[in-house]
Amino acid sequence: MAIRVLVVDDSGFFRRRVSEILSADPALEVVGQAANGEEAIDQAAKLRPDVITMDIEMPVLDGISATRRIMARTPTPIIMFSSLTTEGAKATLDALDAGALDFLPKRFEDIASDREEATRLLCQRVRDLGRKGRAGIRKPITTRPPVTARPAAPQRAASGPIRLLAIGTSTGGPVALQKVLTRLPANFPAPILLIQHMPGTFTPAFAKRLDQQCAIRVREAADGDRLEPGLALLAPGGRQMLLDGRAGSAVVRIGDDPGQTYKPSVDLTFTSIAKVHPRDTLAVVLTGMGADGAQGARLLHERGSRVWAQDEASCVVYGMPAAVVEAGIAEQVLPLDEMGDAIARRVR
Repeated sequence: MAIRVLVVDDSGFFRRRVSEILSADPALEVVGQAANGEEAIDQAAKLRPDVITMDIEMPVLDGISATRRIMARTPTPIIMFSSLTTEGAKATLDALDAGALDFLPKRFEDIASDREEATRLLCQRVRDLGRKGRAGIRKPITTRPPVTARPAAPQRAASGPIRLLAIGTSTGGPVALQKVLTRLPANFPAPILLIQHMPGTFTPAFAKRLDQQCAIRVREAADGDRLEPGLALLAPGGRQMLLDGRAGSAVVRIGDDPGQTYKPSVDLTFTSIAKVHPRDTLAVVLTGMGADGAQGARLLHERGSRVWAQDEASCVVYGMPAAVVEAGIAEQVLPLDEMGDAIARRVR
């Protein structure tokens, strides 16, 4: 049975364009269209789609407000179309806070330089979110009693000190990172490196938002930054973040690597960490499409570091964590609601 999609945009041309692209995929079926947020709310309740594509700026009711109301009344996976501008980044982050699960650039040429690749990625993202919709969207849990972290396999967990925390994620990552990082105390004793697949215009606003929400400090990484306890450095979108030097005096290097699919790449960052902190890193892989991070995590695991992964039920897309779990290198597999507290306990 095809995944049922509701397309929401105030532009009739864009609605038709997106509908034609999605309808050409045999796994997808466009069951309705809406021209503003109010119509989207009504159509979501009436049609019960598996996934909704949503514009941000619309008359009558904007996409952020519509997303908030849909998630309160008829929770449905929503993917936002946004502009790659500073204002677009802020609005998109607001939409994710309102309950949207993913976002894509509204200009298809910003998704990929090749038109066929752009349409393929659009359909793939909609299919992945649609499967999440089929599985059911749970309402957020605001309080949860502490739960002891569970080992993923009957292996004995390494017990050495953790001197660096590295977290990699993609689809669903902005909300996941927020939930994890807000659980870490201001006196968190280890430096933190964050790798989130995200456009370059988004990462400054995202780092600033995390810094405002968290007790730890968060900022976008710059070339030459040094690691500090309680400081999280977010890889700049569209570039690569590597760790260079020796433990105790290592610095962050920001550069370009045109041959890489992911910019930033979790694998590249994890691999560089394995050279500097091979035995005392906690590498965490959160929700995301694909398998970026699995190779770097394997190298860290082989050299004596610990690798944790988010569990399938709490992921928006169980791709990146699944690759780590299936490789047999995850020491812990945890629900998102437990991850932050478990990290704080382990590193302390």
